[in-house]
Amino acid sequence: MPLEIKELHIKVSVNPSGGGGGQTANTGGADAAAAAKGASANQEELIQTIIEQVMDILKEKMERD
Repeated sequence: MPLEIKELHIKVSVNPSGGGGGQTANTGGADAAAAAKGASANQEELIQTIIEQVMDILKEKMERD
């Protein structure tokens, strides 16, 4: 008996790498802001890639049915 999925819920949690917690007082503010902006852009790119892959998989599954 085939299994049909009616709804698909995806939850993604993205944590920045580095694992050190907060910034220290010796870190330059401008450098930290630039690094945070770059990390944010990388996260957005990663999320877009994941969304595209999921949509491709769903499209393939819909075409098979």
